[in-house]
Amino acid sequence: MTQKQLPQAKQLARIQDNLLAASERRLLTWLCRRMPAWITPDILTALGVVGAIIIFAGYAATALSPHWLWLSILGYVIQWFGDSMDGSLARFRQIERPAFGYFIDHSCDGFTTLLIMAGIGFSPYVRLDVALLALIGYLLMSIHAYLSARVLGELQLSYFGAGPTELRFVLIALTLAMLILGPGPHLIASLSGFDLIFGSAGFVLTLLFVFQTLAIARRLARAEPNA
Repeated sequence: MTQKQLPQAKQLARIQDNLLAASERRLLTWLCRRMPAWITPDILTALGVVGAIIIFAGYAATALSPHWLWLSILGYVIQWFGDSMDGSLARFRQIERPAFGYFIDHSCDGFTTLLIMAGIGFSPYVRLDVALLALIGYLLMSIHAYLSARVLGELQLSYFGAGPTELRFVLIALTLAMLILGPGPHLIASLSGFDLIFGSAGFVLTLLFVFQTLAIARRLARAEPNA
């Protein structure tokens, strides 16, 4: 019995206009040239997941000491390296597996985002329900990106000049603020300043999902007027 052939993966146009894209691309290319042969894209993908586990552990351990936040910051660096380098190295070495890479990479993205936001929610700085609201907003935008890739052939990797790398910098800055300021007082009802920041982010991402969905729907309706 012969193995069933998978359908050919569709080539996607990667739309990435975030502020750090050009500088990050130069750095990743420099790293790819110096990467040992035994390091493969699959190893880097796994390293990105390990980085997210470290982030989760650091936030969760802040119930014992705020100094565990330094572990989360280290985790962000490791997670960036693995997540950003896996696809870059595959393209640099011309060993891409479009279907496998797309499926595994974005599956890991969903899992690592869950780990990060759950860790933040288990910390004393952000309520779990607020962290999950931010997670919902992020995952809605991820769903939008994946659906757009399917119907338009365009993979949107950034919005309003911000992409995953800029988001990591924001989260690192917030983590440093947690270390300096502590959990902080409740500003509105039982919500702290960090609750308001993460809750507002989730609300904005959800609104962006709605607006972007309507925009794509109008674009598709014009392209398929008889549908």
